[in-house]
Amino acid sequence: MSNTLKSIFWVLVGLIVGALVNMTIITLGPSVIPPPEGVDVTTVEGLQAGIDLMKPKHFIMPFFAHAFGTFVGAFIAARMCKINKLKYALIVGVLFLMGGISMVLSVPSPVWFNVTDLVLAYIPMAWIGGKVGIQYS
Repeated sequence: MSNTLKSIFWVLVGLIVGALVNMTIITLGPSVIPPPEGVDVTTVEGLQAGIDLMKPKHFIMPFFAHAFGTFVGAFIAARMCKINKLKYALIVGVLFLMGGISMVLSVPSPVWFNVTDLVLAYIPMAWIGGKVGIQYS
């Protein structure tokens, strides 16, 4: 198998593992920082109904989930790919960024969070994950 095909495989593995990390943190988030009383964070409708009650602290876990999921996915790609390690790590970041853009368009959240999330959680964390992955490869 060519290095390019192996790299694509590791990008996919990075995406899957990063998504699992993301979803685990999102799932555990309400037990770490409980949502406001009566707000259902498990549905888009519940978020829409309760978004005005949420404080900045309620956005810490979603940001951490997006950032750390991207970091882990990019780390795996950079660690395992044989060629163009940082390039493949950044591809993971771009794909997670596309998911983040989709999230911003479909899940209600304040503009300040959307900007912070899109600017800091994806490409910068993919770059850091890539650099760390290269360091340990």
